[in-house]
Amino acid sequence: QVQLVESGGGLVQAGGSLRLSCAASRIIFSSYAMGWYRQAPGTQRELVAAITSGGSTNYTDSVKGRFTISRDNAKNTVYLQMNSLKPEDTAVYYCNLRFNPNGWGQGTQVTVSS
Repeated sequence: QVQLVESGGGLVQAGGSLRLSCAASRIIFSSYAMGWYRQAPGTQRELVAAITSGGSTNYTDSVKGRFTISRDNAKNTVYLQMNSLKPEDTAVYYCNLRFNPNGWGQGTQVTVSS
């Protein structure tokens, strides 16, 4: 089972930026598409960004142009750069495999104040 440790969350004002990191282990990281997910209170977990093993990316519409996903295969780490943050981005953010996610980590809390 994949092991994932997310970090980098915090409290930020609207319009601010944060960079999330996720260290993965127990998988051949470079072979897998990865995703960043988020879950706000009372909502289902949603996929917000994904990156293939080859580096192609895609985003949910609400974050396009503001969030950037990237990966460093040498460090087994995936990142999420979040700019122009909005209060509606407030959620716990998780990383996991893009397909068949398992072994969810603790996530990292992102809170955006208005």
